[in-house]
Amino acid sequence: MSAPARAKNNDRDVPSTGSEVTGAWRRARVGDEIVVRGTTAGVIARDGEIVGLHHPDGRPPYDVRWADSGRVTLYFPGPDAYIRHLVTGGDHVPAR
Repeated sequence: MSAPARAKNNDRDVPSTGSEVTGAWRRARVGDEIVVRGTTAGVIARDGEIVGLHHPDGRPPYDVRWADSGRVTLYFPGPDAYIRHLVTGGDHVPAR
């Protein structure tokens, strides 16, 4: 028996989780909150404010000020992270 053929994405985004179906799930604005869920029992979720963008369309990476430490770090979100859009309207603001 042969292996199944790989699916083609036809030059479009192929969602891998339910949160990606919206199409702009990783597009952020300065002022949005990013939440990183704990992946195992006993691991506490972490959250922070997006204070800077490196792409004008809001794609990662982001400069994030973490709520637990106040530190600002460059963050590349993984599948355990999601964005809460707290700011309405306006354009994306690139990092300086």
